[in-house]
Amino acid sequence: MMMATPALAHENEVILLGPFLGGFTHPVLGLDHFLAMLSVGIVSVIIGGRAIWAVPATFVCFMALGGALGWVDVGLPPAFMETGIALSVILLGALIAWNRSLSAYLVAIPVAFFGTMHGYAHGSEIPSIADPALYALGFMLGTIVIHLLGVLVGDVSRRYLYGRYALQAAGAAFVATGGLFLVGVL
Repeated sequence: MMMATPALAHENEVILLGPFLGGFTHPVLGLDHFLAMLSVGIVSVIIGGRAIWAVPATFVCFMALGGALGWVDVGLPPAFMETGIALSVILLGALIAWNRSLSAYLVAIPVAFFGTMHGYAHGSEIPSIADPALYALGFMLGTIVIHLLGVLVGDVSRRYLYGRYALQAAGAAFVATGGLFLVGVL
């Protein structure tokens, strides 16, 4: 009875930080969300060109759609949503480990799906005491900041021979971590 349930934990975030910062910290402090969103930025750098802004923008736009669907609760089973989030870490990590440029259009399809899953998770977890608009603005801005961090990491790493190897190793670690999310260990 002394342990906070996940919903009450989010209520406490909002009470302590306010709805905007509560939403902002949600993707930043959740390892599954953080790794997937960091990966989006890194993958966009691997693709290069306009993908550096288009791939993260696709994620954010579909995350907004998913957030709205989660907020109104269209009935997506939690297991489906969690599987989608785990698969986002696995697939995006694999793209980083593979370290080959793909078509931005080909990558945009799973990124749109993953953005929707992440958004649904964020939207369905908006605390009842939060202003939904401020909370959503916070989690979207938090996501954008993580994407920008991924772009920075990807850009700096690709400038150095060993940086590329480090990115590939990080991608492999993301795949392994995503696998742990998938089987419910993390």
